[in-house]
Amino acid sequence: MNKIDKLVLASASPRRRELLAQIGITPEIEPSTIEENITTDVPEEAVMELSRQKAEDVASRQQAGTYVIGADTVVAAGGEILGKPVSHEDAYRMISLIEGKTHQVYTGVTLVYCGGHRNKVRTFVEKTDVHLYPMSDGEIRTYADSGEPMDKAGAYGIQGKFAAFIKGIDGDYNNVVGLPVGRVYQEMKQMFKEDRE
Repeated sequence: MNKIDKLVLASASPRRRELLAQIGITPEIEPSTIEENITTDVPEEAVMELSRQKAEDVASRQQAGTYVIGADTVVAAGGEILGKPVSHEDAYRMISLIEGKTHQVYTGVTLVYCGGHRNKVRTFVEKTDVHLYPMSDGEIRTYADSGEPMDKAGAYGIQGKFAAFIKGIDGDYNNVVGLPVGRVYQEMKQMFKEDRE
């Protein structure tokens, strides 16, 4: 890939930063400050919309030659979008919905290349199916009352204590953590290629 003048991650998520670092990308962190506005209850569309809003908000303050990565992750179970829990009780409700079943994790990613005259934008969504073991009420309560679920979509972190309940996944593990970095890298490579053509 070509040298990037500046790469900005439009997210304060430490997990997304760690995933990018894992593939050798050290972004500047500049979280979006927009009020998130979802106009759909279709998970794929919702995450693409939010990732684009975040990326374009941050891109509007950048100089030419900057790449911005915006991302948004949701968990979907039984037709309901599960964002971050607002309380431990909400975390308990969400985990009760997904335990013993299969649910989907969607991450929408928007890449914005800030050009001199206009920006190039590429948005995509990655889906992973996550299969869970059944959990007892006590296990749900103990996990929901811990600090771990509070800043995570669907009220759990696959890379934390909740790993005890993961039966298996179909798709990209990193997507469940918060960013499908393999796909991000490939899409960026494609954007660079198009830039040179």
